[in-house]
Amino acid sequence: MKQSVKLVEVHAENWYDCCQLNVSSKQAAYIESNAISIAHSKFESTLKPYAIYFEEKVVGFLMYNSVLEELDAYWIYRIMIDRAFQGKGIGKAATALMMEKMKQLPNAERIVVGYHPNNIEAHSLYKSLGFHDQGHRFGKEMAVVKQIN
Repeated sequence: MKQSVKLVEVHAENWYDCCQLNVSSKQAAYIESNAISIAHSKFESTLKPYAIYFEEKVVGFLMYNSVLEELDAYWIYRIMIDRAFQGKGIGKAATALMMEKMKQLPNAERIVVGYHPNNIEAHSLYKSLGFHDQGHRFGKEMAVVKQIN
């Protein structure tokens, strides 16, 4: 699977494809639109947006911050897979690729991701990748942590 999944920086030829992706209606309440995330990245230069490709087609979007934030960690801001491609392991493969990029950042010791506690899919994904709930809460979201060094 991993060889079929790749990350490509969002650019002039793929940004619109990213904006056309949708999660399931059940998940929509838990995540901002990709258009908002891409716009956000244009005003915060430390945010790194990527299109997720599967077999040369844009099927998802992710974004992380390249500066240390709360909990002295690098934060995953977004990860989404279009509803038509969910359940195929693409999200897990893409998240693993993103974490490899994040491990190269200066003083990378931990990665954090926040998500709504009722988002069962997100919980399963992050738990499978070694993230642990250490009781951190930010507003309505819980933040899970993965030690990387």
